[in-house]
Amino acid sequence: MSNTRLRLGRTQSVPIYRQLYQRLREAMTDGRLPPGKRVPSVRSLASELNLSRGTVELAYQLLVSEGYLLPRGPAGTIVSPHLPDAMGPAPTPDTMAGQAPESDLEPPQPFQLGLPALDAFPHKLWARLSQRRLRAQTSAELNYPPPTGHPALKRALVSYLGVSRGIACQPEQIFITDSYRDTLGLICRALLTPGDRGWFEEPGYVMARERLLGEGMHLTPVSVDGEGVNVEAGYSRDAQARFAVVTPTHQSPTGVTMTLARRQALLAWAKREAAWIIEDDYDSEYRYRGQPVPALKSLDGDERVLYTGTFSKVLFPAIKLAYLVVPRTQIATFQRATRGLGHGSPTLNQAVATDFIEEGHFARHLKRMRALYQMRREHLRQALEHHLGDRIHIDLQAGGMHLLARLPDGADDVTLARQAASAGLGGHALSAWYLSAARQSGLLLSFTNVTDAAHADALAARLAELMT
Repeated sequence: MSNTRLRLGRTQSVPIYRQLYQRLREAMTDGRLPPGKRVPSVRSLASELNLSRGTVELAYQLLVSEGYLLPRGPAGTIVSPHLPDAMGPAPTPDTMAGQAPESDLEPPQPFQLGLPALDAFPHKLWARLSQRRLRAQTSAELNYPPPTGHPALKRALVSYLGVSRGIACQPEQIFITDSYRDTLGLICRALLTPGDRGWFEEPGYVMARERLLGEGMHLTPVSVDGEGVNVEAGYSRDAQARFAVVTPTHQSPTGVTMTLARRQALLAWAKREAAWIIEDDYDSEYRYRGQPVPALKSLDGDERVLYTGTFSKVLFPAIKLAYLVVPRTQIATFQRATRGLGHGSPTLNQAVATDFIEEGHFARHLKRMRALYQMRREHLRQALEHHLGDRIHIDLQAGGMHLLARLPDGADDVTLARQAASAGLGGHALSAWYLSAARQSGLLLSFTNVTDAAHADALAARLAELMT
């Protein structure tokens, strides 16, 4: 593989890892990298191209998740002998994590991650609230929205977070964004510098990893066990990292809850090293046994935690609303950063979400969804165990919106996930969520849109057919 043919442009707007991904994909398309050929190791290619190992690793993982490369353990990584039939154009970032794109008229795939129960959302109520807001809309509300967020929504979130997550904050500490990925971009702009190092859970959320690498961050994978992210391991690998990205309530994707001892150790590290903790509290509302777990931010006496949440998983993704709670000492810093990012989220969506919260609909909706999800999760668990038996092991955690079905060591979960997506089922390969080469196999399967026991049985039967 020629260095000249893989030359990358650092001045281009496309991230370096994305350029490398495209070059390698083109080389396989035109036959310069034929099926079965071994590709250079991450270390050697990073050295040859003068790139970080994390950049090369991400490009390789995207190609593995799409079936172009095949890891062979100690034997290295080869071009897959069975390349996808239709190469087509390079996929968009939305499809790079193994999730097939959908047309405007197609329903979501039943195992698709990150989606709430779209069939159970109170559409008529939301439409009524929207119509009321439209009728009362003022000329001021037709102006550009405030870059930090709608003041009424921020006040509503102060009350909600105080009661539900134990977070004491003021409206000025809250910044409204379009998505969690946009929130990460804002944090990078305000507090971090390209080249900064950070801890990242191993395995960890693919889209967050992609955004941080795209912002020029260097990520150190830190292992996750039954107590959450291993703070001691992170400290031994990179004690002076500038930040850590964690999912303490329901680790993404394993679902484990970080213990109090680990939380205290993480906060102590952040205080000692003046590092930032980015807490992604993405689905904390959904816990099916035991007492609710307070947010890590509620323990933050030294103002080192940046708390992030989203409405995409509790309402619907098209609302395009997320939020960030910053330390009091950083309010001015983030206000300056938002001014450089353009105008904020549409006022109408923020105003309707405010009414939904303040009039009590949000609390009632969450209560209904918890009961519904607990039932749907059990339907899917039983169906999977019935049809797949000892071919899988399901990690049934206390909460969350998906099941982790672990596969035997060495199982090709990437190919299986791709086949499931092609069959209209959806789901993700666990191994694609690892940054390092030491991966485990499994399937991440959402249950939120599995409507009943019969639906779960049919889906599990189809998945079993793919595994035969």
